[in-house]
Amino acid sequence: MALLIKGGEIVTAETRYHSDILVENEVISTIGSDLTAPPNAEIVDAAGKQIFPGFIDPHVHIHLPFMATFAKDTHATASKAALIGGTTTFIEMCCPSRNDDALEGYHLWKQKAERNSACDYAFHMAVTRYDAKTESQLREIVRDGTASFKIFLAYKNFFGVDDEEMFRTLTLAAELGIITTAHCENAELVSQLQQLLIAERRTGPEWHEPSRPEAVEAEGTVRFATFLEQTHAAGYVVHLSCAPALRAAVEAKMRGVNLSIESVLPHFLLDKTYAERAGVEGMKHVMSPPLRDKRNLAALWSALEAGLIDTVGTDHCPFDVEQKLIGAQAFTQIPNGIPGIEERVNLMWTYGVNRGLIDIHRFVDALSTRPARIFGLAPRKGMIAVGSDADLVVFDPGYRGTISARTQHTNNNYNGFEGFAIEGRPSVVTVRGKVQVRDGAFVGQHDRGHMLRREPQYLKNEAVHAR
Repeated sequence: MALLIKGGEIVTAETRYHSDILVENEVISTIGSDLTAPPNAEIVDAAGKQIFPGFIDPHVHIHLPFMATFAKDTHATASKAALIGGTTTFIEMCCPSRNDDALEGYHLWKQKAERNSACDYAFHMAVTRYDAKTESQLREIVRDGTASFKIFLAYKNFFGVDDEEMFRTLTLAAELGIITTAHCENAELVSQLQQLLIAERRTGPEWHEPSRPEAVEAEGTVRFATFLEQTHAAGYVVHLSCAPALRAAVEAKMRGVNLSIESVLPHFLLDKTYAERAGVEGMKHVMSPPLRDKRNLAALWSALEAGLIDTVGTDHCPFDVEQKLIGAQAFTQIPNGIPGIEERVNLMWTYGVNRGLIDIHRFVDALSTRPARIFGLAPRKGMIAVGSDADLVVFDPGYRGTISARTQHTNNNYNGFEGFAIEGRPSVVTVRGKVQVRDGAFVGQHDRGHMLRREPQYLKNEAVHAR
């Protein structure tokens, strides 16, 4: 059935204008004024509202065995929460541990998602070791349409790779023409600092940040960029959290390293005092990299507005209160992560666009268009154009509400942004032309989502920045 969205203001990464949008056969077929609805078309009145391309979260964890437990969401719960928050596509980290078979892990993650997601999705494939069979397995995974890797320079002996494994991964990525995302810290330094603090009986959540300070993240960022430079690979720093790491990444960009930068929702709005709260309140906000000193927030917002930070993700990773309490005796045992897939768009709109910290076009670019370009989803995703998938968000800027665990749709019993006001939310959300959300409620097809297979787009030394 056709869909006609009438009377709204289309806002993209480059332009804004009032027009109607006609959707047929899952794609945008016509953009123009005073369009006539075909017979039996569904009509959405968007008067007084903005129409954005569906938002893309480039960094989520849904199925995740981690730190003696599992992340709480399923693909069913996470995808509905994403859609209610305006995210129509997410890229999930497929993360088998160092002791698991990579190809078996990849197929397990795919099986978990297939026919269980209400929105479209893709994967980053984590490389958590590089042994005799890794190369052939990764080649097979890329042939299957997963055109990005993930490496961890943290979580020693579990997810983390050493420098040789990083070099071999990046060399293969450059040959295949795909991008590698990286969690940039120094696994050995973190391990040693953790042991020192625990030995001194500094065990509460407030010691998580000192165990992996800003200098450790900056060092990991420098090291990743250096390896990219020497292998001619394309890279992407995930969840960059602080000014020293930002300087390291930007300096690498300025000298020609093909490097994109992501920061995530918590690091724009929360600071380390949240994790310094007593007991479980502090544990709720333990993540890695940690929440930082408040002085970093302004630096991240400024870099985002300037386009030096390319994208805003979430690192969505929900662990409930009972799971956080696994670490009641030692911060090293607290499952790292915080949910955010449902809150990202509304909070970045409220505290970014509405507060004048970022331009509306930079908002669309960072949360939709640039992730699509960097990860090979454009022009199918991330833009409003004839022929693009009809993933559309009709956004009501007049809505007023408050974030609360009582009303969230993520499968978790707390919300890290509890009590934050929001000024605007999605009114209608479509996935390939089908209305999936209306006024904060999921009304759509539970298995609407498809795996998005992507082609390599960073071929050896010819790679160019996606912009």
